[in-house]
Amino acid sequence: MNEPSNPSPAQTFWAELRRSTQARIGLGRTGDALPTGDVLALRTAHAAARDAVHEPLDVAALTARIAELGFGTPIPVTSRAGSRSEYLRRPDLGRLPADLSAITAEHADLGIVLADGLSPRALIDHGPALLAALTTELGEDHTLATPVVATQARVALGDHIGAATGVRTVLVLIGERPGLSVADSLGIYLTHLPRPGRTDADRNCVSNIHPPDGLGYAEAARVISGLVAGAHALGRSGVDLKDQSRTTALSRDARVLEAD
Repeated sequence: MNEPSNPSPAQTFWAELRRSTQARIGLGRTGDALPTGDVLALRTAHAAARDAVHEPLDVAALTARIAELGFGTPIPVTSRAGSRSEYLRRPDLGRLPADLSAITAEHADLGIVLADGLSPRALIDHGPALLAALTTELGEDHTLATPVVATQARVALGDHIGAATGVRTVLVLIGERPGLSVADSLGIYLTHLPRPGRTDADRNCVSNIHPPDGLGYAEAARVISGLVAGAHALGRSGVDLKDQSRTTALSRDARVLEAD
């Protein structure tokens, strides 16, 4: 939004707050309505969110980018939702696999599923780089199964894939529901000992991954690394597993200050 050349104290106040958030705050008014520029910006953001939901995932392009990073050729999987329209109307079908015959049991420590979710654009924009960060953070201490690219997918589809591959823990990188501030945000859902029938209470989520304005790839991978270690030590994920990464970082910084 363009700031006025001679702002009033109120306009200056809101302008300062807007630097700290993407939320639409303190927009002002023209008569009884919002300023025209803000109305047009809102409509543009709404159109971008709708496009992000309906745009199909370019599986070939995503697969090629992942292969270029040295991860091999990902395995494609689809849900039972036969189209994007059916996927949006029938969330239950997005949780069930159409065919898992291409999946082989690898019995690795970790399986990674790249799912289109409600924002295929987010997966295209951030998926390969986030996968690279996760591999860098986790690859030395854990064995990784062949990546899977899932279309028309909901989070629970990862439980079926994880069970078929025989991994201890599955990570589902999925496009989050677009909003009027961000249309390309990714989330990571972690489920330990995945199997059909797991619920949201059995998962941990790291969300809002979309640098530079959201969580960065390396930071997200660091949080996931801590959750993976905690899940393997605890024997489960979900409500009993807490993110200790910030507490650990604060303790480490405190030790550094004491040493100085």
